Amino acid sequence: MNVGEHCRFGVLTASDRASSGEYEDISGPSIEEFLEEALTSSWQVERMVVPDDMETIGASLIELVDVRGCSVVVTTGGTGPSPRDVTPEATSMVCEKMLPGFGEKMRSVSLKYVPTAILSRQVAGIRGESLIINLPGSPKSIREILSEVFNAVPYCVDLIGGPYITTDSSVVESFRPPHATRE
Repeated sequence: MNVGEHCRFGVLTASDRASSGEYEDISGPSIEEFLEEALTSSWQVERMVVPDDMETIGASLIELVDVRGCSVVVTTGGTGPSPRDVTPEATSMVCEKMLPGFGEKMRSVSLKYVPTAILSRQVAGIRGESLIINLPGSPKSIREILSEVFNAVPYCVDLIGGPYITTDSSVVESFRPPHATRE
C-alpha cells in the first residue's frame, strides 16, 4: 500500500453509439460524478469511449492499466446478453485473477430495483496492481451499485499494491479490517 500516492482512475465507456458520436456518453460522467463525491484522497481520471468490440475494449483496458497507470478501472456498458455486449469477456481476457464476489454483489444490488438484473454479466478482476470493475450502462444503476460495492475497493487496492484510497464516509464508508494499517 502506498500512502499519499495519487490514484489514477480509468473510466471506460463501451458503446457503439457513444463512440460514433450518435449520442453523448452520460454513463462515464456518472462514474466520475460518484468519484468526485466519494473520494477524499488525491486522484485523477483517464477517460475512454470505445465501441462494443472485444479486441478494442481489451486493448483499451490494457492501455489504461499498463500505459496510463490506472489503479482502478471502472467500465460502463456491454454487460448484457446481446451479441454486441462483450465487456465481461474483454475484462476476463486481460485479467490475471477474477473476483466473483463483485459480480455477485452488483447483481444482488440491482435485483432490489429490477428483475432483469439476472441478465447482467458484470465481472471484476485484477490486472497487475489494478482493479477492473464492469458496471451496466444506466447512470441510475451505476450510482446504486457503486454506493454499495465501492466500500471494498480501497482495501482491495491496498492488497494488490496500489495507492491508499480514502473516502467521504457520508457518501461511502471504506472498510478495512482492524489489522490493516497505514504504512
